[in-house]
Amino acid sequence: MLKGQLVFAQVTSHLRRDVFNDCVAAFAGPYPTLTFSHWDQLLCMLFAQLTSRTSLRDITTCLRSQSNKLYFAGFRGSIARSTLADANERRDSRIFEHFALHLIGTARALYARESLGIQLTQSVYAIDASTIDLCLSLFSWAPAANDRAGVKLHTVLDLRGNIPSFVRITSTLVSDMSFWIIFAWKRAASTSWIEATCTSNGLPDSTMLPRSSSFARRTNRSTRWWTALLSIRPLAC
Repeated sequence: MLKGQLVFAQVTSHLRRDVFNDCVAAFAGPYPTLTFSHWDQLLCMLFAQLTSRTSLRDITTCLRSQSNKLYFAGFRGSIARSTLADANERRDSRIFEHFALHLIGTARALYARESLGIQLTQSVYAIDASTIDLCLSLFSWAPAANDRAGVKLHTVLDLRGNIPSFVRITSTLVSDMSFWIIFAWKRAASTSWIEATCTSNGLPDSTMLPRSSSFARRTNRSTRWWTALLSIRPLAC
């Protein structure tokens, strides 16, 4: 007999449903959701992420195997592979994008005072670019080198809590340095301060940065990767 609240329900109970409903109202459009709501779709994808599911069939098979517990986990609609596939394909992704940005803002505020283990009061960001391989026959719109397909995920991670603060998906043919320019200037325009950034994918050319910027660099001979610490002072408005 089930006693207490499911772990999955405890995790999702921290999500603000009113904020999510506002995102749905802003981007959902006039079409009804019938029996599979946007919230059900979000719960399905959260379950897939938390349990490392690898396909839509894997997601639905696992959930339907525990059909008597789905209501207690927060699901209200019927779950089917074709329904979930149609929802992921046709519904506006900005619903989940804006809700994710809300969650990131909440998490960053909670970890704002977390110690980095070193005597550093500024914010520190780690920049990384990862290539996600795709099937060329199915994703012909994402060509890569050597007759392959894929996209590149550029991420800026706030090391206070390991929270992504900036994410951009581009073609694999886009260089890491071009992403750095976009990130640096957007941060400078929005907050007038980029305090410290660590990167392992290369060192930005000083001509790409504002005149008030300064940086120091060192090499690691064992790995032959560049490690950089960049400090950008407030820009004059």
